[in-house]
Amino acid sequence: MKDHVVLISGFMADARVFMPQIVRFGLDRPVTIFTLGMGETVEKLSLEIAPLLPNRCAVIGHGLGGNIAIELLRRRPEAISRIALISTDPLPEPLQQVAAEEALVVAAKTGHLAECMAQLIPETALFDAPWRSEVMALVQDMASMLGLDQFMRQLRAMQRRPDQQRTLRTANVSTLILTGAHDKIVPPRRAEFLAGLMPQGCLEIIPEAGYLPQLEQPEAVTNVLETFLSGRLPTLLLR
Repeated sequence: MKDHVVLISGFMADARVFMPQIVRFGLDRPVTIFTLGMGETVEKLSLEIAPLLPNRCAVIGHGLGGNIAIELLRRRPEAISRIALISTDPLPEPLQQVAAEEALVVAAKTGHLAECMAQLIPETALFDAPWRSEVMALVQDMASMLGLDQFMRQLRAMQRRPDQQRTLRTANVSTLILTGAHDKIVPPRRAEFLAGLMPQGCLEIIPEAGYLPQLEQPEAVTNVLETFLSGRLPTLLLR
């Protein structure tokens, strides 16, 4: 029987951020998607999900959802058969970036959530494809649906994310690090660093994609993930 697939959405995203993958994976394997809950730290958000994990599953996380996936790997390693991290930064938020984001807190509270999202996930973070505006419209719609309270919680969780290098270095599980070649939020060099930390880390860079490769190039990303979930290695094995 194929592994249960658990998807964890990222910052201000709902299930639609993985819709192409949900459709494909759901044809022949059980799929569960978790959106971010009420916690204001990666640790608290992972505690909401940990008891709900299947006994054995493959976990795929995007962005902040990838940080939660790493924390789940630390807390429940026996439950995770393999893990894929998309556009995920395992290092803490730089202090200067945290300070700059405090202005967004004020702006969001005064009715400028859309503008704040446009600064945190700008159009330039995605590849300049004909459908980029459609993906950006979805980003804004998901954020609007989640609202101000979730924006505040998730921004705090992103700002307070822990240094997860130790967990990655000791993780003895097949790991796929997936990134868009044009991602300016978590650039490919950071993805290479992340893959290199892990004993079984492998890297796949998606051409003509940025921070949201699963939406920008859904077929390519889904094919890579299916290859990985089947137990085969993608193109570049770092170790």
